[in-house]
Amino acid sequence: MAKTNRPEETSPIRPGMTLASLGDSFTEGVGDPYPDGSGVFRGWADRLAEHLADHVGEVGYANLAVRGKLIRQIVTDQVPPALEMAPDLVTLCAGGNDLLRPAGDPERLAKILDRTVSRLRANGSQVVLFTGVNVATGYMRGTIGLFARYYMNVRAIADRYDCFLVDQWSMDVLTDSRAWDEDRLHMSPEGHRRLALRVAEVLGVPTGERWDEPWPEAEPVSWTEARRDDLHWLKESLGPWIGRRLTGRSSGDTVTAKRPELTPLTKDR
Repeated sequence: MAKTNRPEETSPIRPGMTLASLGDSFTEGVGDPYPDGSGVFRGWADRLAEHLADHVGEVGYANLAVRGKLIRQIVTDQVPPALEMAPDLVTLCAGGNDLLRPAGDPERLAKILDRTVSRLRANGSQVVLFTGVNVATGYMRGTIGLFARYYMNVRAIADRYDCFLVDQWSMDVLTDSRAWDEDRLHMSPEGHRRLALRVAEVLGVPTGERWDEPWPEAEPVSWTEARRDDLHWLKESLGPWIGRRLTGRSSGDTVTAKRPELTPLTKDR
């Protein structure tokens, strides 16, 4: 559940509020492309901003997230402009890419996150933090302990600084394969849609939709089809991902923030 605001604080949800979203591919929205063919991703953060605009009429919204970024890159490149913006609300999710590397240290990452949240809170912004999804099966199984340790720290940081907390770990609907893109690392459009609804709920923003709506019964997949999907994933997703790690490249090396400044988003879009 989300922490309640301190007594001296008012809710950040109001007409004309400002929102800045920081992070990596998760917050950029990879896996949820806009249907116009532009190559720009929508994602839960854009969807959340739309829910906020629908509720209050207009919001100022910036999304500084860039795929592939490590936590120190997010702190160096995204936090300073966010501090200058001094938005009413900041969403921050970072550290996942670090934990997928051999030297990923949950406690070290938590210390960086703690200092970052402290700076944002001291600057007057309320903050939304996230745990990740409990994906305890498949190729991520060997890393689940590291992620669990990090998310325990995230919960403690949220409590320490009175942040809103979106606990994806408890969102069983996101463990369904249909919540994930074919690369098995990023959420699908439906996964992003459901998460945006959950973040809105944590913030106390009504949407008229349910994030926990049961999935329709899935059609059975044959062993042959499943192995064909596995081979396609190995060739198109896992192989290139490993190649980037071995050569020190990142999927975000040539990518810039899609919405680097606070710009108006209205109910009428």
